[in-house]
Amino acid sequence: MSFQIDRGLFQFDFADHHAVLGVPIDADTQTIRKRYLKIARRLHPDSCASESEEDRQRASQFLSKLVNPAWEQLSQEKERVEYDLLLKLKGQQASRQSSGELSTLGKELSTASNPEHFYHTSLKGLADRQYEHLDQVLEITGQISELNMVYLMRKEGQSTVGASEPKKAIYTGSNLPDSSQSSVRPATRPAPQPQVRRESIADQYYRRAEGYASKNNFAQAVLELRDALQIEPRNSRCHALLGMVYLKQNQTTMAKIHFNKALEIEPENAMANQGKQRLEQVQKASGRASDAAATSARAASQKPATKPNQSGNQSGGGLFGLFGGKKK
Repeated sequence: MSFQIDRGLFQFDFADHHAVLGVPIDADTQTIRKRYLKIARRLHPDSCASESEEDRQRASQFLSKLVNPAWEQLSQEKERVEYDLLLKLKGQQASRQSSGELSTLGKELSTASNPEHFYHTSLKGLADRQYEHLDQVLEITGQISELNMVYLMRKEGQSTVGASEPKKAIYTGSNLPDSSQSSVRPATRPAPQPQVRRESIADQYYRRAEGYASKNNFAQAVLELRDALQIEPRNSRCHALLGMVYLKQNQTTMAKIHFNKALEIEPENAMANQGKQRLEQVQKASGRASDAAATSARAASQKPATKPNQSGNQSGGGLFGLFGGKKK
């Protein structure tokens, strides 16, 4: 399956990851993350179960070859810094070169008196529809990229567009340009590279959660695993690791829930079985400690009180006790 995007920044041989995720170019990481999760849930096979086989395959391709690479680029701090720099350069390039024929929205943005408001409002309207119908994904993504391009041109002080159209690039899924690539390509097409299986979305969250857990950052590990389970609720590996994280925090009830869920999905899951055994040991040790405490408390309550002397007073007590006993 091939993808052709020839509008906006894509026409300058640039992978516009912001356009793919439908977020403004000035969006923060939290906003990008929320948007990515929303798209990933929409394109996940479980969400496409009622659609045709063709649409399910198309959704899978969009997820693995467009959405996931965009998220990987924008979620990593080092890659994001480099990408933002290249994005600025592409905006300068668009300002110097002709940007071709613009859509109505692009033309309106190029002359808007308040480009910030117009840009963000128009982009949100497009993003709300971007992945609603799979046959419109590429068209709307191109429109969003055009808004990104014109917005960058406005920031560079360029509010008008030229008449000629630059050479358009065609992207075919696996050969979408990486942000680190130069904008100039050789005339000959490179030999196709062997396809490398990408991690699934849940695998990416799982890997990050493992890293956080190894550093005892359990709160962040829980957050990563919960996000993974929102996308793949029946991922036994994520349930098992989440159970382990809860067990390390002595949250035995939550640990038990996720161990049981992992074993329900995958009875042979080694981590879940190991975790459940450790959980049982912890609960047994806790039970023995509770029994010992209860036995000690019962023994203390059953200890006989000091017997009074024949006069009815405690030995050494009463008035005689105070004054040293009877006179001889």
